[in-house]
Amino acid sequence: MDVVLAIERAIFAGGREPVRARTRILDRRYGIQTGDAMIAAVATASTCAGLLAGGCAYAALWPESQIFGRVLVAGSNPAEFALTFDDGPNDPWTPRLLEMLAEHQVRATFFLIGEFVRERPAIARQIVAGGHLIGNHTTNHPWLPLMSPRRVRNELAFCNAIIEDATGQRVRYFRPPHGARRPDVLRAARAMGLTPVQWNAVGHDWRRGISSMEIVRDLERGIARNQRQGRGSNLLLHDGGHRRMGMDRARSIEAARLILGKYPPGAARYVTVDAWG
Repeated sequence: MDVVLAIERAIFAGGREPVRARTRILDRRYGIQTGDAMIAAVATASTCAGLLAGGCAYAALWPESQIFGRVLVAGSNPAEFALTFDDGPNDPWTPRLLEMLAEHQVRATFFLIGEFVRERPAIARQIVAGGHLIGNHTTNHPWLPLMSPRRVRNELAFCNAIIEDATGQRVRYFRPPHGARRPDVLRAARAMGLTPVQWNAVGHDWRRGISSMEIVRDLERGIARNQRQGRGSNLLLHDGGHRRMGMDRARSIEAARLILGKYPPGAARYVTVDAWG
């Protein structure tokens, strides 16, 4: 084990010394004959490990990845847009967003945190009364790939129960916090009758100091890419913040209003995610 650790430290340690020079340390200190074959073997092993880790990260975190299981992203009509909002209900910002959407006669999809629904059930009912679609965003917004299978099931089941008790509506869609999942997370969701949903255009509205126009520019880049590829656009924004109730989302609401101005209903077709599957 000491030799293995020595190899790892010598080859993967920081600094600008090339691998060949660093392996000479092993020759001097440990009497290990590294040579070109050893360098090639270690380089190959480290490359494979890196590719494996990178592939797992892609499968777990890239919104559109289907490697760990099928997720719903968007439809095939480039004129279709789905406004989706995470981390609500959030007082007072979710009601203000609902007012703006009503003014434009646009329906959206809201992925709700169970504990916030427990705190503000009337806002959850207001979302449903506005004709919007509601989805499960877990009870407490954890990193699900780090949770035990039992905790994953509880996060989904308790959130479903809280939302359904508050609204009387069956929950059929689920978005994992941060988009993070592993195969059993998706299996657990489907076993509960939940369709996992991701996104393909993101406003990065959680970033500190970001302006409404910057949020719009980020969304527009995703929209343009989707339209080039002949796909609808599933737009990710936030009406709340998972850390606490009352997170200021004025810029997110303004960004949504600007998007509706740039892509007005009629020129674009606004749908909820159930239109796609």
